[in-house]
Amino acid sequence: MTKLEKGLVQVYTGNGKGKTSAAFGLAMRAAGRGLKVYVIQFIKGGFDYGELYVIDMIPNITLKAFGRGKFITDIPPSKQDYELAQAAFSLAKEIVKNGKYDVVILDEINVAVELDLINVDDVLKLIKGRPEHVELVLTGRYASDKVVEAADLVTEMQEVKHPFRAGTGARMGIEY
Repeated sequence: MTKLEKGLVQVYTGNGKGKTSAAFGLAMRAAGRGLKVYVIQFIKGGFDYGELYVIDMIPNITLKAFGRGKFITDIPPSKQDYELAQAAFSLAKEIVKNGKYDVVILDEINVAVELDLINVDDVLKLIKGRPEHVELVLTGRYASDKVVEAADLVTEMQEVKHPFRAGTGARMGIEY
């Protein structure tokens, strides 16, 4: 069985499009090389995203999404948002710790931290305590300075121009 010799921590953040897409590209590349991938989506459960229709067709990739199917607009977030984020993080700790997966993607965890649904110090403990071979990928806007410092690779997606600003809404198969 293929294993990474040394897993790193990657962060995809910023206000531009493509953070989740980059993580899914990495997931497909890893699965294509025989690595086992687990994707945990924070905040995105209940939404109708295109990746949900194809992910089960790709060997070696497992996905679990948590969320109410609504954007979180209340500050502070609801008790249900908090409970769902905590359930996602509990699963993340279990999946990372057991070491059965080579790549673990925590999609939108940076947003969950920004909204105080997850404590940044708990994320840092997860990063530091992961098995050596586990590659950990954290996505979402607002990556905390502490997470950025703990990471090995940080990519900031920057919006330069977006059709949304000209009135073009999200398009099925492209944005969702």
